[in-house]
Amino acid sequence: MFDVAPTELLLVAIVALLVIGPKDLPRAMRFVGQWVARARGVARHFRSGIDEMIRQAELEEMEKKWAAENERIMREHPAQPEMIEGEMIPLGGPPEVPTTTDASVAAPNDIEAEPAKTPLP
Repeated sequence: MFDVAPTELLLVAIVALLVIGPKDLPRAMRFVGQWVARARGVARHFRSGIDEMIRQAELEEMEKKWAAENERIMREHPAQPEMIEGEMIPLGGPPEVPTTTDASVAAPNDIEAEPAKTPLP
């Protein structure tokens, strides 16, 4: 971001130590750090706002392209209602349930009970 060499940073630290003094230097550095953090926050907020505007512009451009492509496809292949109706099968009503039972299915009362056979040893 800034071109500050280590020697320049050391020179600034020595001048700050001489001008501010060792007693007030930590408080001054904290104050400078808070202002740097605020400046970074403002820059980050500004950058994110710009990025969001760019993203919205790109999204709108893509939506326009998709709408144009969709319109072109719909013009080339118009819907044909007679084909659509011919492909559909009418369902009618619910399926019929048989009211009589088959002869192979016997009711439980119709079965003659036989005594159980004793198993062989």
